[in-house]
Amino acid sequence: MAEQILIRDLPAGTKQALKARARQNRTSMENEARRILSSVLCAERPSIASLLAQEIPSCEADFDFDPPRLGIGSREVAL
Repeated sequence: MAEQILIRDLPAGTKQALKARARQNRTSMENEARRILSSVLCAERPSIASLLAQEIPSCEADFDFDPPRLGIGSREVAL
């Protein structure tokens, strides 16, 4: 199922500019808005470093960067 979004309180002239851009690209306003949102969001894919640097709310802080050791010791190898 496709997701939907309703955007309220657009700055003055935004809807008219979207309508003009859609007409210029020979598409609907809805399709033009989809293309704009998709292109911007795909261009801003975060790096793994920036994702790891984000603060996690305490209720979701169950990620362990230092997992417990497996209890396997080292052994000597006879050569």
